[in-house]
Amino acid sequence: SFKEIIIDDTSDDCHADQGGQEVLLFQFFFHILHLKIGCKVTPFFYLRHIIDLFLLTLLAVKTGSITGITMNYQTYIFDLDGTLLDSLTDLYLSCNVALKQHGLPERSYEEVRMFVGNGVKKLMERAVPADTPTEVFNRVYEDFRAHYLLHNLDHTQPYAGILAMLQALKANGKQLAVVSNKFYAATQALVKHFFGDTISVAIGEREQIRKKPAPDTVEEALRQLGVSREGAVYVGDSDVDILTARNTHLPCISVLWGFRDKEFLLAKGATTLVARPEEILDI
Repeated sequence: SFKEIIIDDTSDDCHADQGGQEVLLFQFFFHILHLKIGCKVTPFFYLRHIIDLFLLTLLAVKTGSITGITMNYQTYIFDLDGTLLDSLTDLYLSCNVALKQHGLPERSYEEVRMFVGNGVKKLMERAVPADTPTEVFNRVYEDFRAHYLLHNLDHTQPYAGILAMLQALKANGKQLAVVSNKFYAATQALVKHFFGDTISVAIGEREQIRKKPAPDTVEEALRQLGVSREGAVYVGDSDVDILTARNTHLPCISVLWGFRDKEFLLAKGATTLVARPEEILDI
């Protein structure tokens, strides 16, 4: 089962205009310390939180007040894999477990990197040999899903600086959502596990809604947030994300720490690129 990160934000005093950066740092300490006893938390997970706390402190020192950061958008719609979460190792391992179980050739880490972006079914369609019978593919895909649901927290972590950036946005009253081509249950569970109440809306793949780059998932996220496209921005790491933003008529911030490199993104039409999560706060 998934383990929840407990964030204590029930106090009426925890608002950006009542204590500024001190309140935000206090809440972030709670984010680290209020982990449910007995959950599976690696030392690396704690290290990421400490790094993020350090970055958040530098951010507060740089601006003098956390509310003084210039942020031109009111709503931030994030891709998940490759943007907020470094999930490639778990996807790679689950992919090859499923392939090996059916006697199919395994794929390299870099091959899987280029296969992701259009949902896990498309990932496995790209991973199997082109002449794989449909009935065999269906079994491979189901085995992938079963393995991944059990092991998608083995190595997956937020990228360094992500938690600090999200906390800064939240403290400044921004609306945050995630849209992903990952299947719905995994999207919901991963967002809840790593980000708690910081991100209130998470939309994953499901039958009733078209996957990215169709605009449906972003439009559903905006609907659930109760906001319009005006003042919204989309943040992602791939060509699929660039197309999604274009199809939704939103500006797009392309990140350089994810699954695609700068040259690839520029060739696909990226216009705004960031190398570190905190740079999002200055756009």
